[in-house]
Amino acid sequence: MAILPESVTLFLIGTLVMMCMKILMDQAKKKNYKFPPGPRPLPLIGNMHILDIVRQDYTFMELAKKYGTFFTFHFGKVKAVVLVGYEANQEALVKANYDFGSRGELAVFDDFQHNHGVIFSNGEGWKVTRRFTLSILRDLGMGKRPIEGRIIDELQFLNALIQSHNGKPFEKQVFYNAPPNITFSMLFGRRFDYDNPTFKKMIIIMDDVVKLTGNPSAKYYNVFPILKHFLKTPGRVLKRIDELNEVLLELFKQAQESKCEDSFRTYSEAFLQKQEREKTLEDKEKIFTEKNMLASTFDLMLGGTETTSTTLQWAILLMMKYPHIQKKVQDEIEDVIGLERPPRWDDQKVLPYCLAVVHEIQRFGNIIQYLAHVTPTDISFRGYTIPRGTPVVPLFTSILYDETKWESPREFNPNHFLDADGKFLKRDEFFAFSKGRRVCAGESLARMELFLFFTGMLQKFTFTPPPGVKRESLDLTADVFFIMRPKSYHVVATPRI
Repeated sequence: MAILPESVTLFLIGTLVMMCMKILMDQAKKKNYKFPPGPRPLPLIGNMHILDIVRQDYTFMELAKKYGTFFTFHFGKVKAVVLVGYEANQEALVKANYDFGSRGELAVFDDFQHNHGVIFSNGEGWKVTRRFTLSILRDLGMGKRPIEGRIIDELQFLNALIQSHNGKPFEKQVFYNAPPNITFSMLFGRRFDYDNPTFKKMIIIMDDVVKLTGNPSAKYYNVFPILKHFLKTPGRVLKRIDELNEVLLELFKQAQESKCEDSFRTYSEAFLQKQEREKTLEDKEKIFTEKNMLASTFDLMLGGTETTSTTLQWAILLMMKYPHIQKKVQDEIEDVIGLERPPRWDDQKVLPYCLAVVHEIQRFGNIIQYLAHVTPTDISFRGYTIPRGTPVVPLFTSILYDETKWESPREFNPNHFLDADGKFLKRDEFFAFSKGRRVCAGESLARMELFLFFTGMLQKFTFTPPPGVKRESLDLTADVFFIMRPKSYHVVATPRI
């Protein structure tokens, strides 16, 4: 048997010792981690046997009664921590925002976003893209008068569509039409007629993606990625995204043909200009790639279209359900600005009840249960030591329905946002746009849209259930997809003048 040279032997022994020391140090480090209490997991499936896969928020809020507002939950073999209620989420997302500021993985979205865009991404690419997106949207008028004018113009088209039904019942989908055009105007520099084939195709695809990514099979896939080989949903999502990207690429091509050298009129033009400036960089250094442009556009469509449109659908359902609140909204509008000129963003200062109702619609509608975060480093929180890469569940439902903060959290009550003198009351517990590093990038735009579209419709119409449908029978239970939507309903719009 050949004898190894002494130097080689010493090298191998040294390497082996270092490997053993690393293993021991890693084990010691793991032993130092201390997770909060939580339900006992089963092998492989963790705590999935006690999770309501559709209304996960209900399960977590019930578990909080036993384990407290910060507890451990096992999604399969993955240990996560759950934040329940205002205090825990304020402490984590706002006061310790860097410790809890990274986005958690969602396999069904990661399959096509690939760490691009502004919602489902992390790292330097996310920072640069988000900073760029906020800057460009502000330059294009987000939260300012140029966008206010577009929203008021779009309101006229929406009201005309409502009027076209001539007092006959129509579906809630009508209220989905207006917000996309505000987003599309910033993305592509144009509005689409509601019957435009391209417009309808994009809306239908986004609707399908929201449904598919939020169905139970997608939620199980997010926990057990191996199910990709057995489930149809991941493939169906990718197919719809491919179809959406075909449409977007054509719109980008049109933007490329009309773009200016030193200025931009749309988000896509600004993105293409950045792409042009990165041509000399190595591929691995590029951020403003076609993939990132598609991913960012999807995120803006999801955040700027789906959420606002869904909230408007909740708004009209709640006005039908509570006609006395609808009447009070209309009386304030009529008394303060009349029935002729359209509402403006500055009117929020003199329409406190309307503003309170809009906020209460968002609180009560609670359209997202949670968006997963992840710890970017090892962290200490409330006496526990949590390792890097631990998924975090900031439960928005538990904040918007926190019994210690809201007088009647399970009821639709605009007084939640009014003081004793009837003035609008700003509430820290209002987490409808999240908070901290992951706060919604389009919050100022969404606030303006919701106020102007809501007051603009209530100024012109009274909304009631169809003949034969009692308001008491209107169902306020959500249809749970990726976004929690109101169940399908029909409505009658009666002109006020």
